[in-house]
Amino acid sequence: MPHDQGTTSGLLERLRRVDSTCLADAGPTLRVLPRAIRPVRPGARLVGRAVTVDAQSDLLPVLAGLAAAGPGDVLVVAGDPDRAVAGELFATEALRRGLAGIVIHGLCRDSRTLREMDLPVFATGVSPRACPARTVPTTGVTLDLDGVQVRPGDLVLADDDGVVVGSEAEVAAALDGAEAIQVREEALRAAIQRGESLFDHLNVDAHVAALRDGRETRLAFS
Repeated sequence: MPHDQGTTSGLLERLRRVDSTCLADAGPTLRVLPRAIRPVRPGARLVGRAVTVDAQSDLLPVLAGLAAAGPGDVLVVAGDPDRAVAGELFATEALRRGLAGIVIHGLCRDSRTLREMDLPVFATGVSPRACPARTVPTTGVTLDLDGVQVRPGDLVLADDDGVVVGSEAEVAAALDGAEAIQVREEALRAAIQRGESLFDHLNVDAHVAALRDGRETRLAFS
């Protein structure tokens, strides 16, 4: 089914204003990728639509995915645990094509250059050794990354705390809540910085009392 570009653009713009923590709190059906995937450059953030690649421990599928990707896309790669499937040249081409970033469940290389580039790259680690280039590529497949699925066209939000993915419908259902959480937490942090106590804004005592009594309860801000 074709995507409504206006709707997608609006969702992505709203995603850019929330953190992965707020989105994950608001969207229990959203998927969080394995926590070993970290930004090569701390502080990096990306938001975009997933173009999926099963590298099969080879560079050709990654090249095919890169060729199929365009402005605002995120190349999401099932990579290799021992050898890199992307480096400075692939990342430079991704930047030229206007990609939002690259997420690799596996290794990259040329990390010094990647840290200096204006392209967010997330990976589980680095290696100087690259994969070969001998496999006939297939792209646009559903990936299974240690039990977490990423589908072509999923929306992706990644920052220092992790990578969250979901369908347009899942993200749309979570965004109102994520925005409310973001606003509330920013206001609460400002209040604490002004000298107010966190405990004046949490129902800790009532929550603990309810737990002791076996009543339904949840920790919540007041």
